[in-house]
Amino acid sequence: MAIKPHFVHYVVLAALAVVLSGCTSSPKLSTPPAGRTGASNSQKPGDASGQTSGVNGDSLSGPPASVGRVVYFDFDSATVKPEYQGLIDQQARYLRSRSASHVVLEGNTDERGSREYNLALGQRRAEAVLRVLVLDGASSSQVEAVSLGAEKPADLGHDEMAYAKNRRVEFRYR
Repeated sequence: MAIKPHFVHYVVLAALAVVLSGCTSSPKLSTPPAGRTGASNSQKPGDASGQTSGVNGDSLSGPPASVGRVVYFDFDSATVKPEYQGLIDQQARYLRSRSASHVVLEGNTDERGSREYNLALGQRRAEAVLRVLVLDGASSSQVEAVSLGAEKPADLGHDEMAYAKNRRVEFRYR
């Protein structure tokens, strides 16, 4: 994983600007609500399987379909929830067994918040999953953390059910 130093500075400055501007947040949900199916992702938040065919319907290589590929987060949080530990363990096991494999962790947010804040939050989410993968034995050279912010929603709705589906990290194998 190679994060360019100037990018880290911009992310830190953007996060600091949000904090200093007096940004407010709403209460966190302990479990995202299950509900309506996303535009092209039928995964329901809170389902620890985290399987997806890809937000844009793209073909995903990597572990078998039985291994989940999405980790969901609470509002304004980059903390990996315990129910996703098994999914991440399976991903790490796959990476350990295939040293030539490479995965990009795409951090996503819902549409609330500024572009800068959402990019920083998406990056923190992707890096949180990366840390767990590496602790589980995956090589850091096999894993890259990137943020998409709110640019690639799984659900185009504007309610809490849609927002819950968009607060995620997706595993993309290359």
